[in-house]
Amino acid sequence: MQRRKFLAVAALSGASCKRDPRPVVGVVPKGANHIFWQTVHAGAIKASQEFEFRVEWNAPTLEIDSSRQIEIVESMVNRKLAGIVLAPVDKKALVGVVDRAAKMGVPVSIFDSGLDSDKRISFVATNNEEGGRMAARRLGETIRGKGKVVVIGFMPGSASTMEREHGFQDETRKKFPGIDIVGLQFGMADRAKAMAATENVLSAHPDLAGVFADNESSSAGAVQALKSRQARQVKMVAFDASDQLIADMKNGWIDSIVVQNPFRMGYEATRAIGLHLRGEKPPAEIDSGATLIRPEDLDNPAVKELLFPDIRKYLEAAKNGPGH
Repeated sequence: MQRRKFLAVAALSGASCKRDPRPVVGVVPKGANHIFWQTVHAGAIKASQEFEFRVEWNAPTLEIDSSRQIEIVESMVNRKLAGIVLAPVDKKALVGVVDRAAKMGVPVSIFDSGLDSDKRISFVATNNEEGGRMAARRLGETIRGKGKVVVIGFMPGSASTMEREHGFQDETRKKFPGIDIVGLQFGMADRAKAMAATENVLSAHPDLAGVFADNESSSAGAVQALKSRQARQVKMVAFDASDQLIADMKNGWIDSIVVQNPFRMGYEATRAIGLHLRGEKPPAEIDSGATLIRPEDLDNPAVKELLFPDIRKYLEAAKNGPGH
């Protein structure tokens, strides 16, 4: 009897030892598949290690699924996590759940894309409008200020890409009056849809001079359309990098890529929660930076670090850590 009691106490003791005592902070990106979000995840883990809390990473399967993202955040609010780090799929749809989190005393840090609410402790993002202007200046110079161009966007309602589209269109009209923007098409986070949209524009405008694709999936679909049509004469500026897009740039299908800093974005947005939990005031807004990269820049060490940060050590540490 005494032995059984001892074993039961030992088992309970072992279970309590395994329970991770650290606070839990939810990190909810728009999606999880693209390397961009995996790099955000690594940055979030770096911040969590510094502030000694645990990251709970959860994202919708589809980057356009605001309903699923709301469900994920609702669950985190109901469980009263120590904080939430959120990249809103839609700038209006997520307002209600973020406002509710604030009422429940759960601090929310917003990153990547804006939200029509002031119930946030910090906002970390690329200056997306300037990113769009950067792309407009490059494409305008490349096609010598004249010809037809199309914008292949992400989805209506996504603040970050809407700002890129506005910046691109406004800068083009101001600086390159000889350029005709023949349309704004949406890929809806689907490479096949982005490819089809680009092919339709190429059919309607055989003299198309340029393409601006304002996110990774749209860039991947648009360049595939150019390759399928052998349309090397069409100059393309992409937004967000992947190994394939970099390879396409090296091979001349893409002129240049506007690159964000997702590692810094994930780090700073998650660090804001850490500062808040420690009783400090995080910065209200942080511009995580954007860089235009051309083929000749790829050997630059700073560009290599930006394009290929060592995310594995953070992701593996989180996978192997207690209770992650």
